[in-house]
Amino acid sequence: MSIQDISLTNNQKKLISKTIKNESILVKEDNGDLVINVAAYRDFAEQSETNPLEEILEDISLDYDVDYFVFT
Repeated sequence: MSIQDISLTNNQKKLISKTIKNESILVKEDNGDLVINVAAYRDFAEQSETNPLEEILEDISLDYDVDYFVFT
């Protein structure tokens, strides 16, 4: 299992939580971290023809070869 850890502001994490509500894609940990299943997110982005993470994270490079993004 591979993970990309990314530090975000609280506002960015809130925006991601509001944008992606599907629990098969996004899990909110008790400590406030957000965990994104990359395969499920890619399916979602393809089906919806949107890329909400890229829009929210603008300057942050995402590695789609990992299994999970963890936003701290």
